[in-house]
Amino acid sequence: MTFDNNKENSKKFDLIVIGSGSGLDVANAVFQHGLKVAIVEKDRMGGTCLNRGCIPSKLLIHSADVAEIIKRAHLFGIKVDGFTVDFQKMIERVNNITDSSSDRIKNAFEEIENPHLFSNECKFNGEKTLYVGEGEEDNKKIIITADKILIAAGTRPRIPNINGLKESGYVTSDEIFRIKKQPKTLTIIGGGYIACELAHFFGALGTEINILQRRDVLIPDEDEEVSQKFTDIFSKKYNICLGYKVKSVSKDMNNDSARFHVTATRKDDASGKTLDVVSDQLLVAAGRIPNSDTLDLHKTGVKVDNKGYIVTDKYLETNVKGIFALGDIVGRYLFKHNANNEAQYAYNNIISTHQKIPVNYYAMPHAIFSSPQIASVGLREQDLKRMSIHYYKSVYPYIKTAMGEALEDREGFVKFLVNKADRKILGCHIMGSDASTLIHEVLVAMRHGDGTTKSISGTIHIHSALSEVVAKAAANIASN
Repeated sequence: MTFDNNKENSKKFDLIVIGSGSGLDVANAVFQHGLKVAIVEKDRMGGTCLNRGCIPSKLLIHSADVAEIIKRAHLFGIKVDGFTVDFQKMIERVNNITDSSSDRIKNAFEEIENPHLFSNECKFNGEKTLYVGEGEEDNKKIIITADKILIAAGTRPRIPNINGLKESGYVTSDEIFRIKKQPKTLTIIGGGYIACELAHFFGALGTEINILQRRDVLIPDEDEEVSQKFTDIFSKKYNICLGYKVKSVSKDMNNDSARFHVTATRKDDASGKTLDVVSDQLLVAAGRIPNSDTLDLHKTGVKVDNKGYIVTDKYLETNVKGIFALGDIVGRYLFKHNANNEAQYAYNNIISTHQKIPVNYYAMPHAIFSSPQIASVGLREQDLKRMSIHYYKSVYPYIKTAMGEALEDREGFVKFLVNKADRKILGCHIMGSDASTLIHEVLVAMRHGDGTTKSISGTIHIHSALSEVVAKAAANIASN
């Protein structure tokens, strides 16, 4: 299969995959069936997770975790006379790792014809037909078509409509991992998980942090007890402004040094009194929006919801037969592990049209790699109250376990919510050291065990491993 754009500008495939994140898994699996596959990626290979999300953020956050360990060393009888931060080395290390991984993926595809990589932007121009290429002249673009199309084009940072913001030179999570200089003071607009992870990274390294959050707590989508406790902890470390709406942003330059001025007002204050926050860097972390608006989906008839997320059925198929979508652009769960989960079903449902399998989203977890860490699965306590579900609740603190005492984790806890009727786990929420790891035995119990806390409390746990805190929280439920 040879592509010569000068001789022919229309190509037919069996499958077109838009996006090179988890969509690559599907492309490679379908190719193994001997089908002709095209991959379209206008940006770096590997998707958001590798280039601007999970991987670079966790590489950097580990440096912050090390810094916090050093700061707390005195609690364990170790005297450390300060430390210095080589910020540029941190950034270079991260970008060398992610860029080399992305380049390896691209180089591998450039050496083969199937799957065929198009490193360009694409837009639909008809039913199951795409223009691939840049510029306004259609005759300089390649037309590609396929009976099956998978849209895995992800999301991008949402930029709120704030006076002066566009002209200010702010950064988002797309650019923050490539800045050259550590800011002395960082203002963050937003209070969700991205804002809090990046506040932890910069704050642990010595940057003064300002967070402007519209809601009354940070990470408001978490269980209410977790959100409140987390907000209390962060408020002791950083300048947290809750219930504020940003009205305007401006920037002035002084000897090549930028100063951002952010003006905000309390959302419940009619007096017009303003808060003025000054910093040398501004990060916008106000959520994400789907990239569906960049694809001209209306030209192929694919429907989106009122937020722009692509509407799919339980098999990940859109309203247009043969066009599927997965990952963040679908909007069910904006996690890389969910996109990987959906990719397995998308592959089956694309190949096995008459034996499609609905996606199993049960016990979908997530974690926030801040300090403290957060991990969660299932329903929150506020959900159960709203749904009038009768439940047992168990909260067990880290500090009441041997390892919790050893770690001096006095804020961490494990919280179980269990159905009174059948004693099934409805939700589990963990805040504290290694929360993202501890949650996994709960996930196994929910997805592949009997779904009750007895499968956890009845398992022998190593003493004095930190996982004892999960077992003890589960035992509290089992004793009811």
